[in-house]
Amino acid sequence: MSIQTAFALPATLSDAGKLDTTFASSGKTQVYFAGSLSSMANGVAIDSRGRLLVAAKVGTPGGSRFGLARLLEDGSADLAFGNQGSVIGQFQHGFEAMAGKVHVLPDGHILVAGLHYENAHRTLPALALFDQQGRPAQCFGDNGRCVVRLPGDLSQGVRDTWLPPGVPGAEACDVCVQEDGRILLQANHHFELSDHVGMLIRLNTDGSLDNTFNGRGFVIVRHLLMNTWLSSLMVQRDGRILVGGSINFPEEGLLARYHIDGRLDDCFAVDGFMTFKARGYSAQVSQIVQHENGDVQCFGSSRDPMHCLALKVHSNGRPDIHCNGGQARLLEIGHSGCQWTDAKALPDGSVVTVGATIGGVEADFILARHLPNGKLDRNFGNGIGWVRTRLGRSLDTATSVAMQADGNIVVGGYSLDGNYRAVIARYLG
Repeated sequence: MSIQTAFALPATLSDAGKLDTTFASSGKTQVYFAGSLSSMANGVAIDSRGRLLVAAKVGTPGGSRFGLARLLEDGSADLAFGNQGSVIGQFQHGFEAMAGKVHVLPDGHILVAGLHYENAHRTLPALALFDQQGRPAQCFGDNGRCVVRLPGDLSQGVRDTWLPPGVPGAEACDVCVQEDGRILLQANHHFELSDHVGMLIRLNTDGSLDNTFNGRGFVIVRHLLMNTWLSSLMVQRDGRILVGGSINFPEEGLLARYHIDGRLDDCFAVDGFMTFKARGYSAQVSQIVQHENGDVQCFGSSRDPMHCLALKVHSNGRPDIHCNGGQARLLEIGHSGCQWTDAKALPDGSVVTVGATIGGVEADFILARHLPNGKLDRNFGNGIGWVRTRLGRSLDTATSVAMQADGNIVVGGYSLDGNYRAVIARYLG
């Protein structure tokens, strides 16, 4: 397995990877949430009219709230949406909240997934559904909102205390919508004595628990009785469900696959599970993508040291030996660590990834494009395959990515400027 160390090389003629200066102010903009004290963009999506939807954790005088904002294609706030372009809310009155993902449904409704903070120590997965004007969809949950509570508090997870900026913690949020409209989401449950399991949950279109999924609406994801954490999920084109995360101490990367009815797919890898390390280092999966040929690629980071990680496997869960010899590929950017946080597969087989370097003022957006064979695309980012962008005077962290129809790349994240501020940047593709 190779570790690539990133060095700057002379620029090529390609503009791919440069900030798009026609977007907002020099390619980047802060996202405005009316009345907020701070904001951190965690998810970004693009609707059929090219407008940008941003899911965020928003700080208010009353505590943390979920935020949803809409920008026009040029990066300006869409003042026809919500309150001056944004919505700030709670999943349940009287409790704090955050938004982690946003999806645009085929009918134009906007689904926000996040966390409901049950108290200072515990979280629950939660959803909110809005119409195209930012109004709650009354057909969903309780006044457009839904907090997912499983029997035995199995959907209850751990709330993060303070973490170094950009370093992933115990909180996790991901959601996918099946073709029939049913909603898949994940949670991580903490039993006593530091015992952790992942939870894969399916809801009906109205937000109620789908009891046809594994006979009770959820699956406990656990490999070999080891501590298991989920951080990503994906619905394959054939309907089967992939989840990714990590197991054990020290961590090993994890992939697992389930049938559409919630049964473990024991034809995937070894009895439905695949685990791996990165050259002996700990590994964590943050995002999974599927290629047109069915192959799967996962992205995340190694630990101690913390490097960007990528691993490609065939549709049966076996490593692709033609991609870095079937081993995880590590990329070192900066001196204090780096990680991939999100990825999007492109029709030509390449993949765009975003993430951040770690370490206070050294924390910057990073963006890369990978070829189908897993190598960096030298036609991107001044001939080296990646770019590192400092947006402000201090910490910058990219959390999410979406692809425009014209191939340009929209990246969401946050920048520290006194307080955290949600930021959107657009790069040439």
